[in-house]
Amino acid sequence: MINDQNIITKNISNTKYEQLLSNNIIRFKKYSKGNFIHMENDLCTLLEIIIEGNVSIDRIDEEGNVMCIAKFTKNDILGGNLLFSRTPAYPMSIIANTDVTMLQIKKDDLFNLMCHYPDFLKAYLENISDNAFILGDRIRGYVKTTLRQILTNYLKKQSNIQKSNTIKLNMTKKELAFLLGVQRTSLSRELAKMRNDKLITFNKNEIKIINFEKDY
Repeated sequence: MINDQNIITKNISNTKYEQLLSNNIIRFKKYSKGNFIHMENDLCTLLEIIIEGNVSIDRIDEEGNVMCIAKFTKNDILGGNLLFSRTPAYPMSIIANTDVTMLQIKKDDLFNLMCHYPDFLKAYLENISDNAFILGDRIRGYVKTTLRQILTNYLKKQSNIQKSNTIKLNMTKKELAFLLGVQRTSLSRELAKMRNDKLITFNKNEIKIINFEKDY
């Protein structure tokens, strides 16, 4: 089986990938649509990468009401930010929105791969950092943080990363809206309002911070 080029294992040669498969270090598991992949408070013992399908990260209250915190799809990682925690329990439920195929790696096997493949470690750290940012902003949105605050925080973070007040966008506005957990139209309206308030300017490929010292 040829390496499927997911975000983590793409840095491993096909020969090594075949070896990992034959030694059962890398495994695949399928879940049917609607099934729970993990329940809240389940222990996290595996790194899981979505190969096909998409899942939702849901908070289920005592009355059975479901709040979708985030949705993950192909190449996204589950459990990456929990696996090496002192309390590696899932804080929310994970449900298959479609039929899902997962690539799974046990904790000890994952640690060995990190030690032997620096590029693998780098990809892993980048992905779980992105996931933590997505979940953080979705949760802040749920507790009534305004879209302007979410967007401002995102732009400040990117400004620090890119070391510039002109932030290059490596995604479409639709993808940015998904990242921030809002509708595409809501994002467009807020960007226009921020431009009218002389906080930013923007075009298709970049957003320039003019003044974030004003109240928002």
